[in-house]
Amino acid sequence: MRIFAASTVMPISSSPIAHGGILVENGRIRDVGPVERLRSDYDAPVTDFPQCVIMPGLVNAHTHLELTHFPSWKLRKDLDYSPRTYVDWVIQVIKIKRSLQPEELELSLKEGLRKSLESGTVASADILTDRRLLPIYDETPTKNIVFLEAIGQEPALCAELKEKLKVVIRSGHTRFGISPHAPHTLSPSFFREIKELATSFSLPIMTHLSESSEEASFMHDSTGRIAELLYPHIHWEAYLPKPQRTTSTAYLDSLGVLDQSTIAVHCVHVTPADGEILKKRGVNVVICPRSNDRLTVGKAPLNLFKKLDIPMAIGTDSLASNDSLSLWDEMRFILNEFPGVFRHDELLAMATLGGAKVLGIDEEFGSLEQGKRADFLVLEVENSMVEKNLHRLIIEEARIDQVYISGNHVN
Repeated sequence: MRIFAASTVMPISSSPIAHGGILVENGRIRDVGPVERLRSDYDAPVTDFPQCVIMPGLVNAHTHLELTHFPSWKLRKDLDYSPRTYVDWVIQVIKIKRSLQPEELELSLKEGLRKSLESGTVASADILTDRRLLPIYDETPTKNIVFLEAIGQEPALCAELKEKLKVVIRSGHTRFGISPHAPHTLSPSFFREIKELATSFSLPIMTHLSESSEEASFMHDSTGRIAELLYPHIHWEAYLPKPQRTTSTAYLDSLGVLDQSTIAVHCVHVTPADGEILKKRGVNVVICPRSNDRLTVGKAPLNLFKKLDIPMAIGTDSLASNDSLSLWDEMRFILNEFPGVFRHDELLAMATLGGAKVLGIDEEFGSLEQGKRADFLVLEVENSMVEKNLHRLIIEEARIDQVYISGNHVN
């Protein structure tokens, strides 16, 4: 047993504790409270962090860590140009990924895991395309829910991919989810089959939803750059659908794939009617504002989601469309770009317990509570006893001093 004490302990699930501490035993939190009480109740050594805050590790609810080296790949593959639109960017990503060797992806994923931990992320939802990289997750102390990506239109290839997914999931290698990429990159039948597969294994689904206006145009009348450029680039001309006069959300709802196990990412071009569908079906939403800004696809209607009380978490997306894997950067960006929408304490909750709830891992992560894994951050914060401004100070000025996972110092 060991007590970790600080000027303030911030459990997230309850009010900050001045002169607080957490008692850790066998990698889990046994007690949380004022440090003097913990000293009195338990015969355990104390590690004290004066002028610091102890809080839960962060939960990144959406990323693609295998793309961490994307900025350098662009240079080395001589494909370093600035895409003009979302579709241009997708085509750039496709071109670069086609030229990569397995060892390049391996190094990239390892670097992504390292950068994530360095920024205080202890759990993440990571989209994985190359399943040969799965053993790498066993080398990191962090918790990673690996969402196996599915993309396809051709019936034979879709069937083959589904069988491969079954084999990987049955391996019990790690905790899985499935990620049908987007409404416009899977055939209707394949999307349904993926949903059935996820249901049969009790797995969550994570999909990119209404990320761009180009997607909105395509879902409405099958026109625009997705039809004119993306489909021909990947030889999908034969699978161009007839005009559907719908939205991505309504379309997925018609397929029966939206429910409480569905996690919708981005949701930039979501209408009020779409929002009502997401709320009715119990869908969780992950926002990635910096990625949306980088790709100039617009801003998600966060006020709408908040008004409808739709559960929200925060993701960084990948370094193919972002500058860092830091949720701190993401929170600061949200404060600047969406003034008045969230309080500082709400953002901290979204980046910790909110992310854990969306990913279904809140019994272990996201807050400092009895029985949970002892994954926590030690932050240096000036005036860390000023409770009135503490949440703001943490987001805007704090520096990570140490990261603990299962009660062990790892960074």
